Amino acid sequence: MAMDLNPQSAKQVYGGDGGSYYEWSPSELPMLSHGNIGAAKLALDKYGFTLPSYSDSSKVAYVLQGNGVAGIVLPESEEQVVAIKKGDAIALPFGVVTWWYNKDDTELVILFLGDTSKAHRPGQFTNFFLTGSNGIFTGFSTEFVGRAWDLNEKDVKAIVGNQSGEGIVKLDGNNDLPEPNQDHRNGMVLNCLEAPLDVDIKGGGRVVVLNTQNLPLVGEVGLGADLVRLDGSAMCSPGFSCDSALQVTYIVRGSGQVQVVGPNGKRVLETTIKAGYLFIVPRFYVVSKIADHDGMEWFSIITTPNPIFTHLAGSSSVWKALSPAILRAAFNVDSGLEQLFRTKRTNDAIFFPPPK
Repeated sequence: MAMDLNPQSAKQVYGGDGGSYYEWSPSELPMLSHGNIGAAKLALDKYGFTLPSYSDSSKVAYVLQGNGVAGIVLPESEEQVVAIKKGDAIALPFGVVTWWYNKDDTELVILFLGDTSKAHRPGQFTNFFLTGSNGIFTGFSTEFVGRAWDLNEKDVKAIVGNQSGEGIVKLDGNNDLPEPNQDHRNGMVLNCLEAPLDVDIKGGGRVVVLNTQNLPLVGEVGLGADLVRLDGSAMCSPGFSCDSALQVTYIVRGSGQVQVVGPNGKRVLETTIKAGYLFIVPRFYVVSKIADHDGMEWFSIITTPNPIFTHLAGSSSVWKALSPAILRAAFNVDSGLEQLFRTKRTNDAIFFPPPK
């Protein structure tokens, strides 16, 4: 039976006054567990604060909306406190402890995409909170916590029991939280809306690729990523990942059409995609998208830190590398049609503006 590739939106898992946490379930998007990919989204209201936690998966976080502050503690390292804003991508390797805070009126929304190959549940993140009603130390006895922290029983019960929130809480706005340090962004955070463009096609689209050159920490995460902005009615060339990577795509803005073709020339997906949808392209399957009138923007992770793609249309396509005789034989056409085919799309790479 063919696997269901239809795009899905996230469902709320928990939340309260401070905000909500959403995730995509492998039961509704089977490619998550099949590809060992997790996907979740955090939305923080004003003064919303996530209690410190770590995860069983390495991730890339992407700020979809708003401004905020993130605290990141790498193993055996000091706390890194960074200001985050829309367009920021943050690499989160295994073992990092993080917290997130929103002090603005605008909701802060963060997307998390990551590798669950070593997680407890394929296709889902498990977050371990250090404090709160479901915090790690609520499971240890008072004796163990007291011995670990060198505290008496009374103080242990106060420290472990005072925070009754679960995962996300709302602060009163007067908390003296640490101020962000601009230097802490270096090598850990990259703003995809401000970074140099890797591809820029007039009337077609633009791409910023995250890799070990512009965001070194993605090497530890083991994932690459890109932000693609497709202009209105433009097309993204049919292509596939030629290094066996999975591509996980979240539609940030706009809408459009997508088609995916798999083995034996069978179209396995043809549907409308819109903001908030997540879908996954299996290894070596060919995907192409056409934006609606207002354009479309998406953020993807690729399951290798330095992905390589093969395109099947445009000036950089594999067709341009094949000899005329091979094209004639492959398509079973005469030289006139082969030459016509070869002379098309000689200036457009990856993105194709709408027909005039």
